[in-house]
Amino acid sequence: MTPARSFIGLVLSLLLLAGATPLRAQETTPANAITAPVASAATDPAALVAAMGEANLRELGAIVTELAATEDTAVVPALQALAAGTLYLDKATGAVVIVAGGNRLDPLTQAVIGPESAADLTRIRVNNSLRRDIAAALGAMTLMNDDPRTRMSAARAMMANVDDANLPLLDEAIAAETDTAVRALMQVARGVTLLRSADASLADKLAAVPVVAQSGERDAATVLTAARANAPAELDAAIASALAGLEQERAVWNALQNVWFGISLGSVLLLAAIGLAITFGVMGVINMAHGEMVMLGAYTTFLVQLFIRQNFPGLLDYSLLIALPAAFLVTAAIGVGIERGIIRWLYGRPLETLLATWGLSLILQQAVRTTFGPTNQMVIAPTWMSGSFQFYGLSITYGRFWIVIFAMIVFALLLLVLNRTALGLQMRAVTQNRRMASAMGIRTPFVDAMTFGLGSGIAGLAGVALTQIDNISPNLGQNYIIDSFMVVVFGGVGNLWGTLVGAMTLGIANKFLEPYAGAVLGKILILVLIILFIQRRPRGLFALKGRAVEQ
Repeated sequence: MTPARSFIGLVLSLLLLAGATPLRAQETTPANAITAPVASAATDPAALVAAMGEANLRELGAIVTELAATEDTAVVPALQALAAGTLYLDKATGAVVIVAGGNRLDPLTQAVIGPESAADLTRIRVNNSLRRDIAAALGAMTLMNDDPRTRMSAARAMMANVDDANLPLLDEAIAAETDTAVRALMQVARGVTLLRSADASLADKLAAVPVVAQSGERDAATVLTAARANAPAELDAAIASALAGLEQERAVWNALQNVWFGISLGSVLLLAAIGLAITFGVMGVINMAHGEMVMLGAYTTFLVQLFIRQNFPGLLDYSLLIALPAAFLVTAAIGVGIERGIIRWLYGRPLETLLATWGLSLILQQAVRTTFGPTNQMVIAPTWMSGSFQFYGLSITYGRFWIVIFAMIVFALLLLVLNRTALGLQMRAVTQNRRMASAMGIRTPFVDAMTFGLGSGIAGLAGVALTQIDNISPNLGQNYIIDSFMVVVFGGVGNLWGTLVGAMTLGIANKFLEPYAGAVLGKILILVLIILFIQRRPRGLFALKGRAVEQ
C-alpha cells in the first residue's frame, strides 16, 4: 500500500467516525433530554426546576438529587410541591409553577404569577419511589437548618425513609448540633439507619440497639423486631433483651394510662356525686331526681349554645363558659322549688322521699322528652377543648383534661363555701344538731332550701361538663345516679373529702377491671366489692357525725 493510499484511508476513517458520533447521539438522546440543566445544577437551580416540566420519572429523580446537592433552601417549596402533587407545567408559557390558593406561584420565590384559571396546566407526575427520594432530599437539606424544629423534622424524615447515604450527613449534623433534644433524635435516626443497613458492621449495630430502645419513639419496637430478621446470634440476643425492657416499660405506661383514664372517669363521678353528697349526706334526703338535675344542666348548655350560635356566632368558643352560671342558676332554682314544694313535707321519712323524687324524675324526663324530643342533642366542643397532647408518653385529650381541672375547681370552691361562708357555717351547724341550731336562731328551713339548691346547682354544672363526653338525652341522668350513690356511700355520707377519694378510687378501679372483665361485669364487680366493704365499714371511708348519721 502506497503512502498516498494510507493517508486517504486514514482521512476517510476519521470522517466516518466524526459522522457516526453525532448520529448515535441523535438516535439515543430523547427529545426531552435534560442533560444540560442537570450539568448546571450546582450553579442554576432555576434551570433544574424549569426542566421538571418535560422530564420523565427517572429524570425527575436525577433532578431531585441535583437540587438537593445545591443546598439552596429556596428549592424546598418546589420539592415539597412536587411531592404533594401541586407542581404543574404551564403549557402556555412553558414555565413550572406551584398551584396554591387558586393562584400560580413561582416555585423558587413564591411570588404570585397569576390566577390558576387563566392557565393551561398539566400536573407533573410523581410516584411513591420519587416521593421517598424527595423526602430523603428534603431531610438532607433541612438537617443543618437554623430552626431546631426543622432539624428535628429532618431527622424524623430520615427515620421514616432510611438510606445508607444519610449516615455521613447525620454524623456531620450530630457533631455540629447544640440542641440536646435534636441531637438525641439525630442519634436515634442514625441508629435506625444502621440497624436497617446491610453494610453496617456488627459492632455499629450492637451500639445502635440501646440508642433506639431508649429513645422512647413509638416505632422503636417495630424497628428492633425488623432488625432481628437474619441477625447474628449476638445481635439477636441484644435486640431480644432490649425488646423485653420495652415490654416492661410499655406495661408501666399502660398502667399509667389506665390511671389517667380512671382519674378522668373519677372527675366525672365527682361532679355528678358531689351535689348528692350535700343533699343526701347533709339533709338525709334520698333524692332520686338528682340525675335529672344533671340532665337539665346539659339541656341548659344546649339552649345557651343554640342561642349563641344563632345570634352571636363569634362567641361560640365561649358558650360553655357562659353556660356554667346559667346551668347553675337554673338547676339551683329548680332544686329550691323541689325542696319547698315536696321535700320539706317528707323530712324524717326516707322511703317517702325516695318514692316522691323517683316519681319526680320520671315527670322531668317525660317533660324534656316532650319538649326536645327523644333524639340526642349535640353541643359543639370549643376549639380549646378539641384535640389531644402527649405528656411523657401519655395521650391526653383536651376535653378530659379540662373536665378534670373543672372538677377540682368546683370541689375547691365548694370547700370554700362550706368552710369560709356564713351559709356553710349554718349548714354544718344544722348537720351536727338541727334543734340546737334552730335554738341559736338559725333559720333551718332557709338553710334546707339553700342546701338543696346548692346541691342541685352543682349537679347542673356536672351536666355542662358531661355535654363534652356523653350524649344529651332525657335519660342522661339515669346513667350516673347509681354510680353517684355508690361514690357517696363508699366515701362516707356527707364527707366531701370522702366523696373525692371515693370517686377517684371507683374510677381507677373501673378502668383497671374493664380490660379483663368488660364494662358491665366490671361495674358488677365494683358493686359487689362496695357491698363487702360496707359490711365492714357501714359509714364509709370517712365517717361523719351529725343528723344524717343519728337518724
